[in-house]
Parts: sequence; structure tokens; C-alpha cells
Amino acid sequence: MIRAVIFDLDGTLVETEPLHLVAFNDALRPDGIEIVSDDYFKRLIGYDDRDCFTTVLREHGIAPSEDRIAALIARKTAIYQAIIAERDVLYDGAEQFVRASAARFPLIIATGTLRVEAEAILRRAKLREFFLDIIAADDVEHGKPAPDGMLLALGRIGFMLRQRDPVMPYECLVIEDTPAGIEAAHRAGMKVLAICHTATAADLANADVVRPSIRGLDLDDILRALLGAS
Repeated sequence: MIRAVIFDLDGTLVETEPLHLVAFNDALRPDGIEIVSDDYFKRLIGYDDRDCFTTVLREHGIAPSEDRIAALIARKTAIYQAIIAERDVLYDGAEQFVRASAARFPLIIATGTLRVEAEAILRRAKLREFFLDIIAADDVEHGKPAPDGMLLALGRIGFMLRQRDPVMPYECLVIEDTPAGIEAAHRAGMKVLAICHTATAADLANADVVRPSIRGLDLDDILRALLGAS
């Protein structure tokens, strides 16, 4: 039985992954590096900023020192925030599904983006009130596919609800759009609904349930499918 829902943000609720790629490349341009779109969406998507920059620098023979990574993250953050400031990035159907889910379950965000970015996006979309909290890249040492963010989200749910009967990992539904997110959720012992916004159904086949889009999602249909997958 599902008792809580953990939402990813980028690529799941909001169409921001192409914007992240633009910001990554703008930040890396002074180093003469460009991330090719196919490589980003097949391999690097789902990484937080630190892991993405670290991976790319190493592959280009550049030592990913703490100072260099911190400077790149700061540069990319400024670029990305300027890009999203005036944009409506919410996927069609995302608001309806969040509202339907919030009417039945406690919700929390577990994202690889920075907290300030997640807060800005959710507040602009008028969805922040539906989530107990945000677990962001700033909150964990290891990003997806490590389970750290999922487990911290579960702990935060328990702390904020203060229930006598705590929510267990297998009672959590995670909604994701990347293989890294699916792996993180499964390593945390949670169920996963994967949405094919940024990857193909074949790429997301390890999820418990796969759907093409958040548009038109029916919560009861998802819950029945999860029972059938158990």
C-alpha cells in the first residue's frame, strides 16, 4: 500500500532539462568544453551539478578541484536562474496530477537541482504548498543514482508527519524520468513510476510502472498497476 509520494522535479514536473544543458555549456565554455545533447540525455541526465561537472572535467583531462567545481556551480546557477526567471516550465498535466496526489498522500520533492532553483520553480508554478519539503542537491553528499536523497526524503516525511506508524520505504511511490532516479529509488527500497519525458520506455524499463507522460495520468490506474507489479 502506498502512503507517500516522492516527486522528482526536472524532467518529471517541469521541462527544464534542455535549459540545464544550456546552462552547463555556458558555464563550461571558458574551459573549451561542450556537452553534446545526445550524451547529456543518454548519460549525464539525472546527475546533480557537482557530479556532472566532475565527470565532464575528468573526461577532458582537467582536475575537478573543489574550488573549480564550486566556481562552475556558481556560474551555472546564475545562468540557469536567469533562464527560468520568466518561463512557464510546468509540463501539461503536472499541476493536475500533483493536486490529485496531494489530496490523498503526503508529497515531497527529491531533486538533483539546487534548493533555491527548486523553490523558485515551484513557487512560480504555485505548487510549493502541496509539498511537505524539498530535498535538493545541497542536502546530500551523493546524488542519484545513490539513494541518499530518497532516504532523506523518507526521514523528512516521518519527522514532519510525526506518525506513530512511520512510512516504510516500500510504502513510497517515487515519480522519476531517468534511469539514475529509478536506481536511486530502488536502492532505497521504494516503488517507481517512470515518465518518458526525457528517456524512452526501454531506457526506463526497470521502473515498476512506465507511462509516456504526466499528462492525463490517473492515480488510481497507477496504484492498480503497482499492485499488479508486486
